[in-house]
Amino acid sequence: MKFTLGPLAIGTPVPFRGEEESSIGRRPAQGPVAVGPLGLAGDEVADKVHHGGIDMAIHHYPHDHYPFWRDHLGGHELLEGPSAFGENISTEGLTENDVWIGDRFRLGSTLVEVSQGRKPCWKIDYKFQRKGITAKVVETGRCGWYYRVLEPGKVATGDTLELVERGHENWSIALVFRLLLHKGAETAALVAAARLERLSQDWREKALERAVLQEQKAQNG
Repeated sequence: MKFTLGPLAIGTPVPFRGEEESSIGRRPAQGPVAVGPLGLAGDEVADKVHHGGIDMAIHHYPHDHYPFWRDHLGGHELLEGPSAFGENISTEGLTENDVWIGDRFRLGSTLVEVSQGRKPCWKIDYKFQRKGITAKVVETGRCGWYYRVLEPGKVATGDTLELVERGHENWSIALVFRLLLHKGAETAALVAAARLERLSQDWREKALERAVLQEQKAQNG
């Protein structure tokens, strides 16, 4: 599977809401961009507790979802440009149902590995100045995903994203996202997710925590 990259986007923290800062307003990057363990050179995050780090180095959001959002919102100027959801990279033809946890891709000259889905937060609603978008992301699973960087290199707009190794079979981003963010997940499935070696440590812990809570509730009637 090969896909062509749309415009790369990077950003730095700027005032966003009151005294809070955010990098969600990312802008296209010019020329080839170096990629290291923490992602694209020049790209930073404001909230380092919930964003960024080795397991969330690069955010990929499918451009395939943009038509859905145009219909849902009745159009929006942000959807006419790149990085409407604060993503670093975007492609056509690859969605959460197609990507497995641990899939490895050659991104330009870098090697990256799918680590987890993106859990959306209030900043999406605030950026669009519309309520309910974050909730709709959760409801529909149009979340995008993150990569960790296994081999540094460079990447540019128009480069190829090529699948070179499959990860945990049938453990798609869509499936794991539903397990962790929707109600009704089976305890056994959560325990199995917590054992996925290539799933981010944070999401493995969340899966186990949810499994324990469900088991406790079952025991308590």
